Amino acid sequence: MTRRTPQPSRIRQTEGQAAVEFALVLPVLMLILVAIFQFGIVFRDYLTLTDAVRAGTRKGAVARHLSDPSGYTKAEVKKAAVDLGSGIEVTVTSTWKPGEDVTVQATYPFKINVLGVVVKTGKLSSKTTERVE
Repeated sequence: MTRRTPQPSRIRQTEGQAAVEFALVLPVLMLILVAIFQFGIVFRDYLTLTDAVRAGTRKGAVARHLSDPSGYTKAEVKKAAVDLGSGIEVTVTSTWKPGEDVTVQATYPFKINVLGVVVKTGKLSSKTTERVE
């Protein structure tokens, strides 16, 4: 039985193949990773907005005795959403009578920016209703 030795030209053809494949796939992987981070940031902002609206509504439900319960409720929502900055818009609807509802809705603009390109813009929105005590 004869033994075959590998051909030198065949070995040279496959050198660096993994590096080339990695170089071709790396940009796509990085794009996906950046998109995941951006989505995470928008989701964090949504959770912050929802929590701030819930906290503000609770404060508003017990603020009927104040001279400006609507202004107080808006201020409490903005104070709870300090991480979002100044772009938050808050609306408060209520008659401020005991047993009636107080409804707080807030919106916050967002944009998903992937490598300097704005992919999506819009407004995050959250609405909560509680009974005035």
